[in-house]
Amino acid sequence: MTDTTRPPGPPRDLVGYGGRPPRVRWPGDATVAVNLVVNYEEGSEQSMGSGDPAGEARGESGRPMPPGIRNLAEDSMYEYGSRAGIWRILGIFDEYRVPATIFGAAVALEANPAVARAIAEAGHDVCGHGWRWNEPWLLSRDEERAQIEKAVASIERTTGQRPLGWYWRFGSTVHTRELLVDVGGFLYDSDTYNDDLPYWTTVSGRRHLVLPYSTTYNDSQGDRSPSTFLQYCVRGLDELRREGQRGEPKMMSIGMHPRRTGHAARASALREFLEHALSLGDVWFARRADIARHWIEQADRSEPVPPRRLATIPTPATAPRAT
Repeated sequence: MTDTTRPPGPPRDLVGYGGRPPRVRWPGDATVAVNLVVNYEEGSEQSMGSGDPAGEARGESGRPMPPGIRNLAEDSMYEYGSRAGIWRILGIFDEYRVPATIFGAAVALEANPAVARAIAEAGHDVCGHGWRWNEPWLLSRDEERAQIEKAVASIERTTGQRPLGWYWRFGSTVHTRELLVDVGGFLYDSDTYNDDLPYWTTVSGRRHLVLPYSTTYNDSQGDRSPSTFLQYCVRGLDELRREGQRGEPKMMSIGMHPRRTGHAARASALREFLEHALSLGDVWFARRADIARHWIEQADRSEPVPPRRLATIPTPATAPRAT
């Protein structure tokens, strides 16, 4: 009998690992697996200059134009990301020899073939980020499937590699995971923000891997100040590393956008973070596909950490007197 009381889509899971995450062993006994993510969307956003009836609602300028008026300032802010910002970020990755994952919108990569080639030549992997940077929940199930298939074919053509993961703009639809499993060829999806570790779920009777993403360690955080971004990332890494040192290694996703982190002042925060993380000696920088493959290899070998015994806070025999 079909459960008509539950809405479509995956059921909510508020328990997760229940305080006993698997004791994963990262390569080199790293305490944290860090995945640098570049959201490459420039040129795939809504723009009257691209033939859309209106410009991007979630813009960089914060000054939407009246209906029917093209926002040239907004267009140019996105153009900065593809003309200059992406090259600065890729240059820093090359300088420090760190791999990254590109959340690539297919149309954006098509619009700048030189970037697609540079990503492939550097050895970064690509996670599908949609055909365009659009709102997937406005699509029918068949339209969503068609866009996933079209994006996969396009990204494989421009970068020479098939995307092994998927991440829609602002999250999936109630159909996405079923469609990814049905289309096939994906190692994982990242359409969730609910854990510090990968985890398995069941989709259409098959085991499916989820690598959660983060908007906390992300250049969209707060006022986008370089110092704010740096503090979030450094503090997050240091705390996750403490957990890893006591036998609970974690994963950390750091999200960037060329039109933001690609500016020199913000890029300096990326540089400082990399120097800090690389100086620690026990951080594994990995592509998202590397983390997925490693998790799959250890799927049936990782034991959960022992249950943590929380200390009992003593109750004073006599309450302190007011003075």
